[in-house]
Amino acid sequence: MTTSPRATGRDTARDKASPAVLVLEDGRSFRGRAYGAVGETFGEAVFSTGMTGYQETLTDPSYHRQVVVMTAPHIGNTGVNDEDAESRRIWVSGYVVRDPARTPSNWRSRRSLDDELTAQGVVGISGVDTRALTRHLRERGAMRVGIFSGPSLADEATLLARVQRAPQMTGADLSAEVSATEAYTVPAIGGKRFTVAALDLGIKGMTPHRMAERGIEVHVLPATATLDEVYATAPDGVFLSNGPGDPATADLTVVKGVLERGTPLFGICFGNQLLGRALGFGTYKLKYGHRGINQPVQDRTTGKVEVTAHNHGFAVDAPLDRVSDTPYGRAEVSHVCLNDNVVEGLRLLDRPVFSVQYHPEAAAGPHDAAYLFDRFVQLMEGQRA
Repeated sequence: MTTSPRATGRDTARDKASPAVLVLEDGRSFRGRAYGAVGETFGEAVFSTGMTGYQETLTDPSYHRQVVVMTAPHIGNTGVNDEDAESRRIWVSGYVVRDPARTPSNWRSRRSLDDELTAQGVVGISGVDTRALTRHLRERGAMRVGIFSGPSLADEATLLARVQRAPQMTGADLSAEVSATEAYTVPAIGGKRFTVAALDLGIKGMTPHRMAERGIEVHVLPATATLDEVYATAPDGVFLSNGPGDPATADLTVVKGVLERGTPLFGICFGNQLLGRALGFGTYKLKYGHRGINQPVQDRTTGKVEVTAHNHGFAVDAPLDRVSDTPYGRAEVSHVCLNDNVVEGLRLLDRPVFSVQYHPEAAAGPHDAAYLFDRFVQLMEGQRA
């Protein structure tokens, strides 16, 4: 949670000269300069390997309570525009970059990234050796972190003690904190073919748009929606979105209710983890997670390899070498990460249900996985027939 006051957007030489320090919970620290708002913030330190798409990353609700380290050295080159935000605000708790752009250059740019971070009160740090920091997180794992900036800083021992008192991501129930508080509808583009109830666990704006492009009217419901509220939309299918936090904290009542009724179901990211737990599989925390837009995944049903967009620190613990019996029929792992064999997708063989651990909406990211929305349409067509 960022504890600095919301900034006024005033770009002063004093603020930009403010010293800053990043302190990890294991005691390692990195010094740099204030970037964005001046103040202090806490969260889980994670790294993202995307070379572009920083605006979509910042506004992805899945990054709630995380301090994102960008491995690409140059950030902010294209500024910030009014079209690419994936939600109503920036969600990261803090931002770490090596060499921020001094002057953004892009025909859609409306303001600098530094100004946008300042205006939204997001505390960041620049001038950090992000390669060394990333290697440290790869070796030691994601951990709690604090960023502190201003003309006068406490000694690092005091700052470390504050970092170690911050809440951990394990056991964090965060979906309701990022979800819409009221339902809304995204109309189908062109003629309406289907109706989908989408549970907003931290949904990105491009996701219902991808469905709308395929003639789907999407009813986006709060994370707290009941099974009756889901079916009040008369859905042809149900969608479980991405989102932050530990899947072990989630209530599975709605997911299990949809599975029992046999309605076509598609989940991504956090939704994949909820489906896995509803089927009886466990979930576990990855050492440092997958974050970026260049992760190789194989679709085991076709053998195709995709380059995909990821943002997850937890994964489903399901067997890769066999079909599993679940309360809802047979299940198998449909997708796997080629870097580390982490489960990246599930599907039921006896019901119209599937999920993936990554982000097929490609915002930001490659479009290799767009076919998954078509697969969802095919399931709804089959159910209707």
